[in-house]
Amino acid sequence: MARSKSPKTFILDTNVILHDPTCINQFQENNIVIPLAVISEIDHFKRGNQVINLNAREFARTLDSITGNALFNGGVSLGKGKGKVRVVITKGLSKEIKEAFIEDNPDHRVLTAAFEIQKASKDKSKVILVTKDVNLRMKAKALGVLAEDYTTDRVGSVEELYSGKEFVENVDDELIQKFFIPPYELEAKKIFGKNKVEIVPNKYFIIRNNSRSVLAHLDQEGSLLRRIDKFNVYGINPRNAEQTFAIDALINNNIPLVSMTGKAGTGKTLLALASALHVRKFYRQIYIARPVVPLSNKDIGYLPGDVESKLGPYMQPLWDNVKVIQDQFKESDKSHIAITQMIKDEKLVVEPLSYIRGRSLQRIFFIVDEAQNLTPHEIKTIITRAGEGAKIVLTGDIYQIDHPYLDTQSNGLSYLIDHFKGQKLYAHINLEKGERSQLAEIASNLL
Repeated sequence: MARSKSPKTFILDTNVILHDPTCINQFQENNIVIPLAVISEIDHFKRGNQVINLNAREFARTLDSITGNALFNGGVSLGKGKGKVRVVITKGLSKEIKEAFIEDNPDHRVLTAAFEIQKASKDKSKVILVTKDVNLRMKAKALGVLAEDYTTDRVGSVEELYSGKEFVENVDDELIQKFFIPPYELEAKKIFGKNKVEIVPNKYFIIRNNSRSVLAHLDQEGSLLRRIDKFNVYGINPRNAEQTFAIDALINNNIPLVSMTGKAGTGKTLLALASALHVRKFYRQIYIARPVVPLSNKDIGYLPGDVESKLGPYMQPLWDNVKVIQDQFKESDKSHIAITQMIKDEKLVVEPLSYIRGRSLQRIFFIVDEAQNLTPHEIKTIITRAGEGAKIVLTGDIYQIDHPYLDTQSNGLSYLIDHFKGQKLYAHINLEKGERSQLAEIASNLL
């Protein structure tokens, strides 16, 4: 009988737990070690209404449910097929770490725990520090301690991430013409023919030959292609095929979850807001939010003023989009007046994402801007709050991340696109062409 492989030991850093409070259940049969310094750090994050604070409280409750002194000794089993979890106490910094880094801080205490566990282990290759802090990983490796990122919720190559659209070339002219005759739709298999096309519900297609083309949407069953045309939404006209696709998904009440990616200036937020205003009669409120991720990883507390003045700069880009749409109409126009009245009646609300806590998301058109700055766990928290008749739209640029511990592969927006692809209630569009200005387009591509 073959001898089973001995489990590895993973030492968790604070940022891993705040990124995913369920992380201790993601290591299969391997053992988990939590330095006491991490628990102390978690305690500092428990107060507040940001998602990171909710994660801290959730993990604290999970750890509290694991009773017994064994948690601080040999460890407690996490269940059948899983390893043990234990908390270790370190008495200050180890000699080697104190000589190398001098400063006594939580990072170096976590590093001390990993260093001492590795030193006591017979097989040093089975002791690994898990942290989302690249600098801490570098420090660990400098001391000979194995370190890696938390990769459980990472997607594969972002270059292969689902774009939501595809070209179908060299289609017979006679077939394309049928899209312009009622009922303006055609069986997908007649169009795809010998073309190797990936069939995904709610996918969009540019069908063309040398003389003409048509834009089409694949239904939720993946069997019928429907022609779509450029459509004005609350004064905003789509400027390219991708924006036409986006608007179609945004105003389709049969698609309650939509994501849009693209660089700055592709119109993600503007299209989402204009589409929400176009279908506002189906919803009791339009809610636009974005996560507050201060630049340079500084907390908003360092900014002067009260809460409103602190959050103002983060919310201003959303108000700018509201203003752009409103300015499509004269001040005397009913569409211009309607936006002012909606804001006054709180039918149109722009607030930080953390403010949604406790709100009912029934019949709400909910737009989450800058969603690339959310973790997969935060994305899940948002979507699972959707009530009856709600529509959730997530927009962002997966290459423009401000969060210190996220990247193109580990952010929540990439994770959503990768995992929801193929679901009948979901549509995604990647916007590639910038429409803000020629200068903005050049800057986005070159800088």
